[in-house]
Amino acid sequence: MDINFPYFKNVNFPDRYIFPEKLFSYLQDNYIDYIKEIGKSSLGKPIYMMTLGNGKIKVAAWSQMHGNESTATLAMLDLLSIGEKHPELMTALLKSIQLDFIFMLNPDGSEQWTRRNAFDIDINRDYLRMSSAEIKILKSVVLDGNYDYALNLHDQRTIFTTDGLHPATLSFLAPSEDVERTITENRKKSMAVIAAIYLQMKHVLPHRIAKYTDEFYPTSTGDNFMKAGVTPILFEGGFYENDLKREKTRKFYTQALYYALKAISVLQGDTFSYEAYFDIPQNMETHFDLIYRNVKLNTDFECILDIAVQYREILDENNHLTYQPYVVEVGDLNHKKGWTEIDCTDKKFISVKKFPKLDALVDFSIE
Repeated sequence: MDINFPYFKNVNFPDRYIFPEKLFSYLQDNYIDYIKEIGKSSLGKPIYMMTLGNGKIKVAAWSQMHGNESTATLAMLDLLSIGEKHPELMTALLKSIQLDFIFMLNPDGSEQWTRRNAFDIDINRDYLRMSSAEIKILKSVVLDGNYDYALNLHDQRTIFTTDGLHPATLSFLAPSEDVERTITENRKKSMAVIAAIYLQMKHVLPHRIAKYTDEFYPTSTGDNFMKAGVTPILFEGGFYENDLKREKTRKFYTQALYYALKAISVLQGDTFSYEAYFDIPQNMETHFDLIYRNVKLNTDFECILDIAVQYREILDENNHLTYQPYVVEVGDLNHKKGWTEIDCTDKKFISVKKFPKLDALVDFSIE
């Protein structure tokens, strides 16, 4: 971490999984003067927004649009803890900006640790049809609120790297507003904030900051807010080596959130140094969590192949996340890498089955 940036983890929320009622109670007990209910989820859970500051630059932000992407919620809670211990950091920011932070836009999905809402709708692809209660709330808040910036906060999978070697621990995007990916003035405003974050953090997180693809998605939230004249900034919290629980990612995400707000308070809509955005490497899809190399199967003919495994985050009966290995690909995987690789040459594939089953829990061993 940046030695000039003090980090304090909110000890009330030590894990990635956040039970919605625990979050609601915490906000009511500690920040009752700063929060208000802005609507209810598909299953009737409250959705809260916190308002901090009264500066002229208005910033909307939302976390857990996808219920199983909690890093932004944790980062905001950590930022509040930092502000309590170092009030001068937040006080200076909040003289310039007003931050309206929507905690847990999708509390139903968050409770079940699923990407989609209670009716299996991907809220982030529901901007035009508006089938979900949650997107109606978000659009009402953002479009009626006269916001200058909007922070669209997500997590991304472990498959991404910046260069084929280093994980994309943080990725950012100034979304496109048309198929041609035109560099509009509004996109430049978003790029300028991202560039400022990158320039501030590239030395404390070297080779681990990337750009997310700017392919235009006609039904997505960020692209349509950009078309509507708001300036959205997409955050994606990714993987750091040997950190499946994303403790390190949480720290860096908190830092990036702070530097985004700081950049917004300084830029105030300017596009200064937006060109540095193009220096940020593009996300590359290069890795699996684990690859078993050169596995000889128990078939009637010689069959040697690679087996790729991804860990799935499964919520157990005690509301704890477990990391379960699932087979996601088999065959010649020399074009891919694994964060962990096991060479199985001259080893035995031990299983009741002759071959691994795709999309199934790993039920074999290598000896």
